[in-house]
Parts: sequence; C-alpha cells; structure tokens
Amino acid sequence: MADSVEEPVASEENRQAEADAAQPPAAPTGRTGIEVSDAKCVASYANFCRVTGTPEELIVDFGLNKQVGPDVADPIEISQRLIVNFFTAKRLMAALHMAVQRHEAAFGVLETDVQKRVMPRARRGGTN
Repeated sequence: MADSVEEPVASEENRQAEADAAQPPAAPTGRTGIEVSDAKCVASYANFCRVTGTPEELIVDFGLNKQVGPDVADPIEISQRLIVNFFTAKRLMAALHMAVQRHEAAFGVLETDVQKRVMPRARRGGTN
C-alpha cells in the first residue's frame, strides 16, 4: 500500500475556490437560492460585539451592554459566540456591507461615533 500525504486544509479550500471560479456558472434549475430552515434558531439581541481570532478563524462575540454611561461597573456578558473561517468571514462582511448600504440609501448615513450623534441641548434649542 502506498503512503499518502495529506495536504493542509487551507490549500484544499483554495484549490476548490479556484476550481469553482474557473467553471462557468451552472444553468438555473428553477431554484432561486439555498433552502434554509430556521425552525431551531434562537434569536437574541446584541448591542455589543468583539472580534478576535487566530490565523485559521475569526471569533465574534455578541452580548448586551446594559451600561448607559462611560463608567463600566459590570462586565458585559457574552451571550453568543460565532466562530468562522476567513472565507465565511469575507462572505459575511460582503453581505453585511450590502445590507448597510441599502439601509443608508433608504434612511441616510449611519453615524457610528456617539459624540457626533448626540447634540447638546443648547444646539437643539431646547431648555429641558
């Protein structure tokens, strides 16, 4: 029996991606997308996320930040952790970018700097 040598998974994924890119798109089969079932999905709200990772994957933690002011008294509890490879992360990034662009086109630019969003009472013209 001949000895076999396994190549790293990353190079196998790269070869598959290159092969997929080289092939012409498949003819439509009448389906407009991938079938997805969310029957067992649990939805939760997050207003905090943290991205860390390793050379092989990204780790995205989601949680609820209950702190209103700048002083953080309690730690933010992470409720969900998503671990993805960089190929999936790039697809997720593109999908999120497209969704945010559509939202901004419909409703205006989203300002992520809180200091620029909050206007002092004096500038608003209010006295309360």
